[in-house]
Amino acid sequence: MTAPARQRQDGRAEYRRTAAHEEYRAARDLLLRLRGDREAAAAAFRWPRARHFNWALEWFDVVAEGNPRTALEILGRPAADGTVPVVDRVGFAELSARSDELAVELAAAGVARGDRVLILLGTRAELWETLLGCIKLGAVVVPGYQDLTRDEAADRITRGGIRHVVCAPELIHLVGGLAVPGIRMAPGAVHLPGWLPYPDTRDPERRRRFVPDGPTAAADPSFCYFTSGTTSLPKLVEHSHAGYAVGHLSSLYWSGLRPGDRHLNMSAPGWAKHSWSSFFVPWTAGATVVAPPDGGLPAAVLPGVLAAQRISSLCAPPSAWRAMLPYVTEGRGAPRLREATAAGEPLTAEVTDRIEAAWGVRVRDGYGQTEATALIGRTPDTPAPLSPLGHPLPGYRIVLRDPETGGLGESGEVCVDLTDRPPGLMRGYADRPDRTAEAFADGLYRTGDRGERCRDGSIRLLGRMDEVFKSYGHRVSPMEIEAVLRTHPAVADAAVIPCPDDSGGLAPYAVVETHGEVEPARLEKELIALAARSLAPVFVPKGVDVVTALPRTRSGKVRRGELRPRAPHGSRTS
Repeated sequence: MTAPARQRQDGRAEYRRTAAHEEYRAARDLLLRLRGDREAAAAAFRWPRARHFNWALEWFDVVAEGNPRTALEILGRPAADGTVPVVDRVGFAELSARSDELAVELAAAGVARGDRVLILLGTRAELWETLLGCIKLGAVVVPGYQDLTRDEAADRITRGGIRHVVCAPELIHLVGGLAVPGIRMAPGAVHLPGWLPYPDTRDPERRRRFVPDGPTAAADPSFCYFTSGTTSLPKLVEHSHAGYAVGHLSSLYWSGLRPGDRHLNMSAPGWAKHSWSSFFVPWTAGATVVAPPDGGLPAAVLPGVLAAQRISSLCAPPSAWRAMLPYVTEGRGAPRLREATAAGEPLTAEVTDRIEAAWGVRVRDGYGQTEATALIGRTPDTPAPLSPLGHPLPGYRIVLRDPETGGLGESGEVCVDLTDRPPGLMRGYADRPDRTAEAFADGLYRTGDRGERCRDGSIRLLGRMDEVFKSYGHRVSPMEIEAVLRTHPAVADAAVIPCPDDSGGLAPYAVVETHGEVEPARLEKELIALAARSLAPVFVPKGVDVVTALPRTRSGKVRRGELRPRAPHGSRTS
């Protein structure tokens, strides 16, 4: 063996069982050990603070070494009989070796530390290989979703400072002809000018060991995500290597995942929640990621898939849980979930009660942002009756800031105390330093969400700061009204917006999406009566608009800005 080759091997050996690895493992093990005691976990937990840390090299590769257990299973589309096959399966050791080979190829092609790489791969093993390979290399991952438009792709490449693209063959049309200064790579038999073939990482005879060019600074950028852009142009959120890898220890505690679990997450690639629940959290826990096919799984087949695939943990948005309710059955053949979690929008009592009655598991709510890891949530030890949203998670000190006085109290904007800044917060908005300065001010990270603290210390969310409005001198939270409206059997979803009112200045007005055809005038009367029975008079909608579908972002969030032009006081269908 030559001296340079020996040095390269020794250099890689430095990434095995480092002090950073041991500190990370100790923090993880503490949270696993105290998963049933949130108060003890919050008191004992301390964020790992290593100066250098590369999660793919110093965590994933270490736990993957010689580990034949399955890291990733990819499900196919449902067959005619409703069964769903497993179309790909990769073990931990295998995935470690494949991502090594990819990192070698990327480096040879000119991908360097700090370069931004747009990834448009959908649900295929190459996605997870590329995420790991880029992290090992020190390149910055910029995930994209499959139904990105060409205009959106152009915007992301320009504003995102994209240098390289790794793209599924069927998505090449999105980026073809767009200016990308570095490489373009695609899996499969792609023979196009300017495109490199994705390496054959599945051939063990061709694999090479990746050796990094030096240590990875924990503060260096690692991931960039575009926000969903419900009310404005999507912002580019930049996270460090510590930000997601270390920061998601809070998300691990909320999820309740344990080693050996089989975890299915319904979030699609390209959204931050996918890296939460289909990458960092399960593999930090030592669980298997079970990935649904592109486009997701129909609600009608999902309970059967959960049972057949022995899923122990499911994370899905509340809309997916609600869609599944007509197909929930008890007894033999029902799923055996231990953990059921939801995030992205409020849960309803109907969902939690129906799922618990049928499957014996409570769906637990959680709250975080693209800009942060999980901040607040119902943890596995949460007793019934459940708190409104949950408590601050280990590592985060949540305070509520009055937007008018700036004082801290029991209600106001949900903020993170930066006295001991948690690593799970973003580095900032890469394209908007002015917005970064607004978000981090006065020793706080300001989430832009309004909340209130309950007597047990838990937090109740009241909606975005720019969505909560005053009516007749009272602050009105659209979320609270929407939760009541969703309890009507005909309502699939609801959005409440402020409309001008001659007496109160503003008044709540509801737009509802229904399960099927309804008589709008009758439904409006029923919903107003329902609200009147459950809410204070100021919260009762002045009118209800019935629509076939609420306008949504690609991540499923309602575009409230598109609802505001609707005429108040009177229902109609559209």
